[in-house]
Amino acid sequence: MTVRTRFAPSPTGLLHLGSVRTALFTWAYSRHHQGVAVLRIEDTDLERSTPESVKAIFDGLAWCGIDFDEGPYFQMQRMPRYKEVIQQLLAEGKAYLCYTSREELDQMRAEMEARGEKPRYDRRWRPEPGKTLPLIPAGIEPVVRFRNPIDGVVAWDDAVKGRIEISNTELDDLIIARPDGTPTYNFCVVVDDHDMAITHVIRGDDHVNNTPRQINILQALGAAIPVYGHLPLIFNADGSKMSKRKDPVSVVDYQDLGILPEAFLNYLARLGWGHGDEEVFTVAQFIEWFDLANVSPSPARFDREKMLWINQQHIKAADNARLAELTRPFLAKLGIEAGPALVEVIALLKERVTNLVDLAAQASYFFRHDAAPAELAAQHLNEEGRARLARLRTALTAIDSWDVPTLAAAIKAFVAAEGVKMPLVGMPLRAAVCGTTQTPSIDAVLALLGKAEVLARLERTLA
Repeated sequence: MTVRTRFAPSPTGLLHLGSVRTALFTWAYSRHHQGVAVLRIEDTDLERSTPESVKAIFDGLAWCGIDFDEGPYFQMQRMPRYKEVIQQLLAEGKAYLCYTSREELDQMRAEMEARGEKPRYDRRWRPEPGKTLPLIPAGIEPVVRFRNPIDGVVAWDDAVKGRIEISNTELDDLIIARPDGTPTYNFCVVVDDHDMAITHVIRGDDHVNNTPRQINILQALGAAIPVYGHLPLIFNADGSKMSKRKDPVSVVDYQDLGILPEAFLNYLARLGWGHGDEEVFTVAQFIEWFDLANVSPSPARFDREKMLWINQQHIKAADNARLAELTRPFLAKLGIEAGPALVEVIALLKERVTNLVDLAAQASYFFRHDAAPAELAAQHLNEEGRARLARLRTALTAIDSWDVPTLAAAIKAFVAAEGVKMPLVGMPLRAAVCGTTQTPSIDAVLALLGKAEVLARLERTLA
């Protein structure tokens, strides 16, 4: 059997981090088993589905580096197929027309709730031997309902949650086509999974209640039942539900925060799954290790600080030239167009940051000379500090070989000649040249800036 998985997002907004994790697990499972990953766009919600959201899905997956072997398939392009299967079920007596009005449904549910019963459709239009159906009312376009089994249970061995059994008495006869003939979500999903020969359905925990309905429809079609694996939901670190309004939950949010795509996937992989004590790993390693048996059924908690730590590890390991290109857009937001020296700057700074936003901010002083903030200037560029910097500038002017060893020796000799400790030279020097006191080793910074630029910055500061 060839493993065939599918990722089936609805294009009703930005690509959510929970959806990315589902895509990642689905994709990795197929890759691990040398199978096929299918991308399907479930766009039947015409009121909420937009081309912009479709593009956001494609862009988000491309940024993450998750690719698919088949698709994208669009459900709206498969309407003739859905209607064909609906007619098949009607002809076989496995579905029926229901003319119950909205008012009748509301009254039915109110009466059931008053009796303390679970509100559901009472199957008044379901054909049964010896049963007389109501007269077809005028002006009512019927829905099509699936003839759900009345007895027995629907059971499956969930690859994540274990054995699940739901009595058919808990399920009513699901609407599979609306009055205008358009099929409903649960029906389209079943036909798609059957036609696309999906062997493993990996999706969020919120779909568990859909599974028994979908299994019953698959059985009515004589179709194979895929393996289902329902992933735990993702909550905030405090256990609260993540909110689109107040929490960063989309791929775009994490791009804007300066997270590397491989770090993003690394962290998402650890939300509900583990491989021993491994915390930092590549996508290739994840594919090699991944199995649904190691996915926890318990909700996962999103820890932003832990994600930043993982991002930091990936930044340290990343190729400097690639990091430089990824950092350029963040520098551009600061109004900086960095030159070819950016790769060397990145090499010097990348051990010190947790994200690309910070990396750009720290790189900025290599390409733009900003005066130190007033508080910093008052502390380090006072009369004494400026006088010392003037003497240091004279000493630096005399240097012929502008490299790290020579600069380190020159600064050390200057500190000794001044009879002070290093911070009384290093801090004013950083403030004057970089506009901040938070820099890597100052000799390395000066070497990278170049002699002419360093002397010019000192002159501007001392003017």
